[in-house]
Amino acid sequence: MLSRSPSRLSDNVRAALFMLAAMGGFVINDACTKYATRDIDIAQIMAVRGVMATAFLAFLAWRAGAFVGIDRVLSPRLGARTLADIGATISYLTALAHMPMANASAIFQATPLAVTLGAALFLGEKVGWRRWCAIGTGFLGVLVIVQPGSDGFNAYSLAVLVSVACSSMRDLVTRRMDARLPSITISLVTAAAVCIVGWAWLPFVGWNPIAPDILLALMIGAVSIGVGYIFIVKAMRLGDMGFVAPFRYSILLYALLLGFVLFGDRPTVPVVVGSSIVVASGLYTLLRERRLGRLKVARAQVH
Repeated sequence: MLSRSPSRLSDNVRAALFMLAAMGGFVINDACTKYATRDIDIAQIMAVRGVMATAFLAFLAWRAGAFVGIDRVLSPRLGARTLADIGATISYLTALAHMPMANASAIFQATPLAVTLGAALFLGEKVGWRRWCAIGTGFLGVLVIVQPGSDGFNAYSLAVLVSVACSSMRDLVTRRMDARLPSITISLVTAAAVCIVGWAWLPFVGWNPIAPDILLALMIGAVSIGVGYIFIVKAMRLGDMGFVAPFRYSILLYALLLGFVLFGDRPTVPVVVGSSIVVASGLYTLLRERRLGRLKVARAQVH
């Protein structure tokens, strides 16, 4: 038992570093995307960045031997997951173009709580009163950030909430997908679908010339989001879920820093307070799920 502890700790530490890298990749992508929205439409961003991200992920899938038969790619669950991801992408990019990065990121951190709620309502997973309270408290934190009915209300906050709902649906469908389907293949299909939707949308909004700095931002964003996908898969497969998952919230610190440096965004008091409530609720939910998971394992070993 003692001989395995250092190795397990090493795996968890490495997984935490992978998670930190993944969140950094996602925030860099958000920053590049927000920068690009100053000159070009969301549809054009999805189309151009989608080509780059799809090519990057296709190369990685080819190197990993992760291409699968068309029958597995056309599975209903992968289709449902892809549609949910498209909805999450469109709604989040719409919000990101019109509100500070930190605000959008803070609201989006309600996703784990929404997943727990969805699992209880639609998948029949048992959720005790403590986690119900944590979920309710977390959504109160979201209301503090959104400030409905106040002068500081930003209607695009609702678009982030739509993205939270779509992302939760995506994650719930992922739980029921074939475990043999490689993660990078799933990411590749999603990236390709988002790209196709972007190109299909373009005729309705028109094409704007892309300046060199915008093109560079899209290239950096495409690579960053690809790196984020890779490292988050590595993190979740290498470390213990209960240890690694809380490091997701590092994305808030990254968003605050980059938002201030690149766009001059200063977090307001409601954003800081609401974010703290959401993070605290999410961490409690994760720790509670980890404890319940250990109890289930212990009971199974006894019987």
